[in-house]
Formats: sequence, structure tokens, C-alpha cells
Amino acid sequence: MNIPKNLKYSKSHEWVLEKDGEYVIGITDHAQSELGDIVFINLPLVDSEIAAGEAFGDVESVKAVSDILSPVTGTIVAVNEELADAPEKLNEQPYEAWIVKVRDVTETEELLTAEEYEAFISSEA
Repeated sequence: MNIPKNLKYSKSHEWVLEKDGEYVIGITDHAQSELGDIVFINLPLVDSEIAAGEAFGDVESVKAVSDILSPVTGTIVAVNEELADAPEKLNEQPYEAWIVKVRDVTETEELLTAEEYEAFISSEA
């Protein structure tokens, strides 16, 4: 399983990259593997306010529909519109296929390092 060391992770299986005050969010390799083939993503709107621990969209796979939970509280400044036409990118490249970019972050959930996330996944199995 691929768990890049430069990212932070939530217990709900989202990854976060903080760069220059902008938080880029996507789903982890573990999440896409558990979901199976992703066939649809419900994306939020730019300028939407999102709250840590709350759903801001969902992904539909051949197995299930799963909420995407925000690991941060802030304002969405960009949405990866490519995913609307090609949701399978979440399966193929989970760490390149970001979902949203967030600014004005006022709160973050307890984020895990790659090592902590790997241990968390192992404890769930």
C-alpha cells in the first residue's frame, strides 16, 4: 500500500498536503482500494464553507457510496473538475487526483503522519 511520507492523513482516509496556507485534500490509496472501482463523485462548489469532520461530497463505487469527510475547516478555493468526467483517476492515482483545495483554515482534525496512518490501518484490519 502506498502511503507518501510528505502527506498528513485523517482517520476517515483522506490525505492532506499543506502548502503556503492552502490545504489540498484527496482520498487515500487505502480508501480507493476499499471502495473498489469509483464510478461517480459528487463535488462541492467553489467558495463553499466546509467543517472538519463533516462531509463535503461523496464517491460512488461499484460497491458502495461513501462520504468524503473534511479534515479541515475552511473555504473551498478550487475543485478538481476533471474528476467529474474521470472519477476513475481516484483509483488510478489517488495522491495526484486531489479533490479540493481549501484556504482560510481555522481548524484541522487530528492529522496523522504516514507512520501513524499505517499503524491505524493495521489496527482496523
